[in-house]
Amino acid sequence: MGENKKRRDYISWDEYFMSIAKLSAMRSKDPNTQVGACIVSNDNRILSIGYNGAPNGFDDEKFPWGRDGETLETKYPYVCHAEMNAILNYRGSKKDLENAKIYVDLFPCNECAKIIIQSGIKEVIFLSDKYADSENNIASRRLLDECGVKYKKLKLEKGKEILIDLK
Repeated sequence: MGENKKRRDYISWDEYFMSIAKLSAMRSKDPNTQVGACIVSNDNRILSIGYNGAPNGFDDEKFPWGRDGETLETKYPYVCHAEMNAILNYRGSKKDLENAKIYVDLFPCNECAKIIIQSGIKEVIFLSDKYADSENNIASRRLLDECGVKYKKLKLEKGKEILIDLK
């Protein structure tokens, strides 16, 4: 009789959901920052995904993707962040988002923190906090702390790579 043991090299739930967020980020047209988000229920079911990009109806070719210059000529007043898109993309009952988790590559800004809080999501799992010292992210942590939303940096084994072969 053959071996009856499960595979040992499968990925964890955290690795799986963060990989979905990273894969979603690959849809972003932003030449500088690609961010993805994956919202997951407390029983590990994917509820929604999103990535940063132009609002629906704003032609990607005409969208101002720049980071420098006059504010109205940059992406900042126009771009929809991954967290916002994931929350707005959800087509079920808002109640289903209560106590959910959101996986994002980049720690959420203060505007996204407010949207996360208002949606009922209770945990943020992120990879990078490269803007930790910015006023936006200081405000974000304050908002999340005050409103009881947990957040944690996902610790992955060094050099962890998940390769998807589409052949």
